[in-house]
Amino acid sequence: MILVSKLFFRKNYVGLSLWPFIILKSDALKADDTLINHEKIHLRQQLELLVLPFYILYLSEFAIRCLVYRDSYKAYQNLSFEREAYFNEDNPNYLNERRPFSFIKYLWR
Repeated sequence: MILVSKLFFRKNYVGLSLWPFIILKSDALKADDTLINHEKIHLRQQLELLVLPFYILYLSEFAIRCLVYRDSYKAYQNLSFEREAYFNEDNPNYLNERRPFSFIKYLWR
């Protein structure tokens, strides 16, 4: 289900996946197939990790990468979950082809 709300966003962020919702900054973004696919990849990641562990791992990896990069945006860009989503967001068939726990191979890329 796709919801629209500006409350969750700052700066350049326009989409967010919180199981089972995709939350977008504006109604016009519903037509952005790449963004929707990116967020659907996150929903799949959340589902396979049973939701709560996804958020724990996401925040833990973010904290570690913040220490490594000393830059929160660079840390965000290098999260395994984000790398998988960004790398495959242009492939509309990715979720059909994706193997479970595919984000793991993006930990060290």
